[in-house]
Parts: sequence; C-alpha cells; structure tokens
Amino acid sequence: TFCIPHGGGGPGVGPIGVKAHLAPCLPGHVTQGSDHAVASAAFGSAAILPITWMYIRMMGADGLKRASEAAILSANYIARRLEEAYPVLYKGRKGRVAHECILDTRVLKDSAGISVDDIAKRLIDYGFHAPTMSWPVAGTLMVEPTESEPKKEIDRFCDAMLAIAAEAGKVADGTWPKEDNPLVNAPHTAEDLLAADWGHAYSRAEAAMPDGASPASKYWPPVARIDNVHGDRNLVCTCPPVEA
Repeated sequence: TFCIPHGGGGPGVGPIGVKAHLAPCLPGHVTQGSDHAVASAAFGSAAILPITWMYIRMMGADGLKRASEAAILSANYIARRLEEAYPVLYKGRKGRVAHECILDTRVLKDSAGISVDDIAKRLIDYGFHAPTMSWPVAGTLMVEPTESEPKKEIDRFCDAMLAIAAEAGKVADGTWPKEDNPLVNAPHTAEDLLAADWGHAYSRAEAAMPDGASPASKYWPPVARIDNVHGDRNLVCTCPPVEA
C-alpha cells in the first residue's frame, strides 16, 4: 500500500487485473451506464496517488526492499517474543510470518475470561493504541509494526503484552476477581484514580502505572470504558450547529 494504508480511508484506488472469464464480474463505471458501480467516487480516492508516487520515487527500488525487509523482521521479532504467551496464527513452513503477525488472545479468554476487547482497552493504560482487532480471525490481534518503529518501541509493546498476559494470570489464579480487575475495568482515567472512593481489588498504582508503563510518558485516556456496540449502533452527532 506504499505509504497509504487502506487507501487513506477509502475508497481504494489502483489497477486491477483479472483473467478474461472474471472480467464481467468487475465493478462497472457510472460514465458507461453500468449497473455495477460499487462506489460513488468513480476513480476512488485519487488524491492519494501523488503521495504514493512520491514515496516510491524517494525510496527507490533499494529503499522499498529495505523497508519491506525491516517490516518483515520486526513482525517476526514480535511473533517470536510473544509466541509463548499468545499463539501465533498462520505461520509459514519455517515458522515465520510476513509483515504482520496474528496473536491469538483467545487463550486468555479460556483461562481467565479476558477478552480481546479487555486487552485492547488495557493497552491504552500502557500507552498504546490497540492493533487491528478480530481480523481476520475473531478474538485475535493483528500486529503490523511496519518499517518505521524502532526496536525500543517494539520492545515496549512486547513488554506491555507480556505484562497483560501476566495480569490475566492473576485473574486465572484468583488473585483478582474476574469481575473486578485492571483488565475488565480498563482504561483508567485520571478522574477515576483521583476519586475519593477506590473500591477495587487492585491498587491505583496497578491501574495507572502497570509493569512496563513509563511514568515519564504516561498517557491519560480522556474517557473510561464505553459500550462499543451501543456506540456503533446509536450515532450521536456532536457537530457544531449550522448557524455556527
């Protein structure tokens, strides 16, 4: 995707080549009177093409190869560091992955009742936006480090994922209740932690500064846990009024 993941938000743009017997199945074009157009933007998100072109021109063949090698190396490094805590799906014959690795978090669901959503929310407390969730397999995280992440940041992510697995272990062994632990209550806001009444089975420090989190770069989430499904199904417009 050369610098523009997922077509810059879509719709995607680019040449598509198929064999002759599949040609009738291709999307049509509104200017041809076709009934098979798949997007209102006939040429896709064409504005992304200059960005991709500049990226390719600046990188050159050697740069693109090196970027791909770095991305694949980083993904395999993450897979190797985390494979004992999270099984890695879809590995090749030699046990390697490509430019991304799929971590099976269902093992924590089975052992401690911790879902992929809980892990994603807890990652916020560690200062990370969660990787792609439940794609292409439900209950997994698809991690794609790309070529731009330094090893220090990759290690920080791996440390956080291992610490989360250890936290799930405390739920599994009964140290923390399944209904009240840092994972199911994540993320923790400053407002939550400053409240006079703290009635949880874990400490404020365990909530805000888990193992592996850096006090120097602590990220404070603006909101606590929300109901994702309800939010997706009930749009609330917060746009300024037209008069503004």
